[in-house]
Amino acid sequence: MSEADAVRLAQRGDATAFEWLYRLHGRRVYALCLRMVGSPSDAEDLVQEAFLQLFRKIGTFRGESAFSTWLHRMTVNVVLMRLRKKALPTSSLEETTDPDEDTGGPRRDVGGPDLRLEGSIDRVNLQRCVDRLPMGYRTVFELHDVQGFEHNEIARIMGCSIGNSKSQLHKARMRLRALLHEAQREMARQERQAAKAQSAAERLS
Repeated sequence: MSEADAVRLAQRGDATAFEWLYRLHGRRVYALCLRMVGSPSDAEDLVQEAFLQLFRKIGTFRGESAFSTWLHRMTVNVVLMRLRKKALPTSSLEETTDPDEDTGGPRRDVGGPDLRLEGSIDRVNLQRCVDRLPMGYRTVFELHDVQGFEHNEIARIMGCSIGNSKSQLHKARMRLRALLHEAQREMARQERQAAKAQSAAERLS
């Protein structure tokens, strides 16, 4: 069964076709939810909620974009709705694309891997810094740099323009670099304190 055939059958109420779609896309939907909320149990709940939403709305899919893009956009909306109910801070995806407020120049056309973020800190601390990003920044960062979506796909998923997706990614990377530098400074401070404490203990022994 092809994906297109499964979608058509699921739109007619075929439970087997819907289950086939769940098996095909479930793991990536779970990965997306997990990256956005950080909790495996919450991610599992959100996967169920996303596929329940899919069951209700699959009849509205018209094939104007890839089915996976349409499903991931629905999933992101489900996650964002859950986060808004928890009153977590969010960042609008519809920010202006006027000249960059930091430099006064045109916004950078970002989209490739940011090598300055690679190898700068261990993965645990990197994830902690990613988790501290505002939700709008984190969502685009996760979709682009982690999940591998292109900006045109992210724009469709998030319901924003390609320019806004690029702007959010640029701001997310800038904020993340600042958080990484902050984490590195804190680690260096702790190492200096530990070295001083060890030196003092050796003098007393």
